[in-house]
Amino acid sequence: MNDRMKASSPLSSSACVGVAVVLSLCIFHADSVARTLRVGPSRTYTTVRDASQATQDGDTVLVDAGVYSADVTEWTSNNLVVRGVGGRAYMRSDGVVEQDKGIWVFYGTNFTAENIEFSGAASVSGWNGAGIRFDTPGNLVLRNCYFHDNEDGILGGADSILIEYSVFDHNGHGDGQSHNMYVHGRSFTIRYSYTHRAWIGHNIKTRARNNYILYNRIMDEADGESSYSIDIPDCGRSYVIGNVIEQGPSSVNSSMLAYGMESQLGVNDLYVMSNTLVNNLGSGTFMRLRAGSIVKAMNNIFYGPGTYWSSGSTVTESSNYFEPSFNNSPRFANPAAYDFHLTSISPSSVLNAGALPGISSTGYILTPTSQYVYDAQGKTRSLLGLLDLGAFEYTAPGGPDVAYPAPIRDLRYR
Repeated sequence: MNDRMKASSPLSSSACVGVAVVLSLCIFHADSVARTLRVGPSRTYTTVRDASQATQDGDTVLVDAGVYSADVTEWTSNNLVVRGVGGRAYMRSDGVVEQDKGIWVFYGTNFTAENIEFSGAASVSGWNGAGIRFDTPGNLVLRNCYFHDNEDGILGGADSILIEYSVFDHNGHGDGQSHNMYVHGRSFTIRYSYTHRAWIGHNIKTRARNNYILYNRIMDEADGESSYSIDIPDCGRSYVIGNVIEQGPSSVNSSMLAYGMESQLGVNDLYVMSNTLVNNLGSGTFMRLRAGSIVKAMNNIFYGPGTYWSSGSTVTESSNYFEPSFNNSPRFANPAAYDFHLTSISPSSVLNAGALPGISSTGYILTPTSQYVYDAQGKTRSLLGLLDLGAFEYTAPGGPDVAYPAPIRDLRYR
């Protein structure tokens, strides 16, 4: 009997410990359930700053539409979602920035911002005041956001960065060191977005090791003074697919896409597929490439004067359309209004002239699956016949929209 009791005692103790662990986990779970915090004039929190200081890991913050003047803050909790509701929540700096860095400064792990507008960020000391400044080991997602008239639209690094359905306009200090966006990390993706008119800086600047620049509108237009349309200064494996890219007459740099102009990360593969590139500057270089880079370029339209790519790299190209003269147009829909869709009178060297590009060295599919929709939207790219050259199919109506449900519009608050 005693032996049986002694033998059973550890089991009883283990069972008690197990029950205690379960109970403690239940209590912990109850305490850590994600919450929804509301911000607005009639809400529990009247400022975003108050809500940010009250957040716990996993919370969602819903911000009523309206103007939030000088409502700057830092976010330190993890796994946060901040979303404008009922319209766009407008974070207007009005001369105030958090920690001399930006309107919002994020330090936690994993942050998503949706339907938020940021403008006016200016740093006193560094000329790098950003709409969002971030340094996170996790993921940053920006969806349906609008950044304009900041010294930097966004600035910082994350393991993974995703920007979609967003607009960046006229960000920069004017010194060439601040940009519409300036990011670094393991992976950077921007898609279905409109970035334009960076002030002296670049429309896109990324130091990420892997870059996916897909189905965007990247332009200077009549009055833009950007430097590079796309700057990938450290090389890395980079995909530039399905974009409509225009360099304007006032651009301060004669090159459109720059690759590896500062250093090399060890991987120097660049894939330029199914883009429409238009040079309205009158001279320059469409692709400025680091010597030794390995570049594959297919199914693009290069329109306007200039050198197509710099020498010293291995460029494998096929099924591209090159037209240096504005007198021999690919018959775009309305180039004066920056509408570079194809038309029924586009030449046969453009319509149904594409070739299947296959896959990258790591297995990434290089055939475009979507196309940009004006503005800051997208839809699937359906084929009728062979692939057309450039960023847009002519005859195919396209598949279902892949658009964000509340389209953003570039209001240009200048």
